[in-house]
Amino acid sequence: MKAVLVEKPGGREQLMIGEYPKPTPADDELLVKVHATALNRADISQREGKYPPPPGASPILGLEMAGVVEEVGKNCEGGWKPGDRVFGLLPGGGYAQYAVIPDKMAMPVPEGFTFEQAAAIPEVFLTAYQCLFWVGRLKQGETVLIHAGASGVGTAAIQLVKSVGAIPLVTVGSEEKRRFCLDLGADHAFNYKEGEFADKVLAATKNRGVQLVLDFVGAPYWKQNLRVLAMDGRLVLISMLGGSRLDDASLGQVLAKRLQISGTTLRTRSLDYKQDLTREFASFALPRFVSGELKPVIDRIFPWEEVREAHRYMEENRNIGKIVLRVF
Repeated sequence: MKAVLVEKPGGREQLMIGEYPKPTPADDELLVKVHATALNRADISQREGKYPPPPGASPILGLEMAGVVEEVGKNCEGGWKPGDRVFGLLPGGGYAQYAVIPDKMAMPVPEGFTFEQAAAIPEVFLTAYQCLFWVGRLKQGETVLIHAGASGVGTAAIQLVKSVGAIPLVTVGSEEKRRFCLDLGADHAFNYKEGEFADKVLAATKNRGVQLVLDFVGAPYWKQNLRVLAMDGRLVLISMLGGSRLDDASLGQVLAKRLQISGTTLRTRSLDYKQDLTREFASFALPRFVSGELKPVIDRIFPWEEVREAHRYMEENRNIGKIVLRVF
């Protein structure tokens, strides 16, 4: 089969389409002919040699896909059959003509959705769902500050927060992204390039602060995150795009406010964890995708022959929502 290969760790010029062995499904897996996949920041880190795939995972980039079932393992229990349209989260292997996925990780493509729309869902919505509800324990009526609000996870989180009657606030890096997040449902959106966000968040909440913060940035936002968190607030660290080392940090507010700080990843979780998360998410979200309450946010769709350009587009932080690769 054909797949996007990384000739050697480095820049996007190392990406090329070449031949790679077609995967063979295990007894509890589906073989899927991939029609679309999508980009994630982890793909860039893996391409650069900074984020190796988990043991046993495909070395090919791509953490999600949508396509058509070609083979069903003999021990699969989901009632799948060849020809079914499916999508789901992968530990790797999405940038290819074929991928395998455990049958309990596969979800049916929502009625009326294209493969490109379905491929834009798994990584960002499952990550946002996990961070908000499993790790962050979000409740109705609470207020959430979502950093990188116009990112894939950010746009998913805005919608999920609204769907349970909570209040999303976001930070963004441009006026265009600010307006987009407000249109998507954010109650307030703050441009971090126009000064510290903490004062604006406290003003918007009448100095009550927020119960939950989802942070992709890390060290540069540490002090402001602690300022905006209310008593018994929760900080969920998803990534450290701005750096991991704290300078002149104080733990005083952590104790004074009884704050809870959690770090989480999804790719390295156990298969059982990801299967349970997928089942719960599917039950919650699939009807809402069909009704239109939730929607994938796609910035651009690139043919996979233009994968280098797609990576450049993400590296320049130009996207609002997901960047999708069309394979077939």
